[in-house]
Amino acid sequence: MEPDRAPVPQARINEMIRAPKVRLVDDDGSQIGVKDTNEAREYAWAKNLDLVEVAAQADPPVAKVMDYGKYRYEQEQKAKLARKHQVSVNVKEIKLRPKIGIHDYNTKKGHVQRFLNQRAKVKVTIMFRGREQAHPERGRDLLMRLAEDVKEIGQVESPPLQDGRNMVMMLGPTKSAGATRDDAKAEETQRREEAVQGDGDGQAASPQGDEESPAREEVG
Repeated sequence: MEPDRAPVPQARINEMIRAPKVRLVDDDGSQIGVKDTNEAREYAWAKNLDLVEVAAQADPPVAKVMDYGKYRYEQEQKAKLARKHQVSVNVKEIKLRPKIGIHDYNTKKGHVQRFLNQRAKVKVTIMFRGREQAHPERGRDLLMRLAEDVKEIGQVESPPLQDGRNMVMMLGPTKSAGATRDDAKAEETQRREEAVQGDGDGQAASPQGDEESPAREEVG
């Protein structure tokens, strides 16, 4: 679990500054010049403020007169805000076969829709086997059909690209994508369907293997 306060690098302040001289910057940002460190400290304390080393690598180091407590708080808030804006990207993967039946296709499409409504990206992979590799256009057509079917909630972020024996397309959620109340009920049913389909190769198990049965309608 992330801490409530984002870590902020600790700066040297007041007596912790070891350099004998510093380039002093006043609390209003004006340059005062190179001063003996003890003299710079006394200057800051006379204003009831701190002397903070803000550029330790400079020669001599740059030190600024400021309210260190306030500065530290502002830096923590900036770090916290930056971390808040870092969106954790959740990527799901769905695998299909070029010769996939309509029932299996609709099931897989349902998974894609559910993931998109959960604001996740979806990596859709077409797996080619044997002679199927000679017809990559079939996989590309299937991916573009899927993209068209979910266009209300998903947009193509990466078009179909050949990756060895596979072809991959990345879908991302649109602004209209969002989890619905029916998702919770549908999730358990879809999980069971996934379990029945095995390792997610996009087809229900059948004795025919890669070949579709004559009675089974195939996605065109």
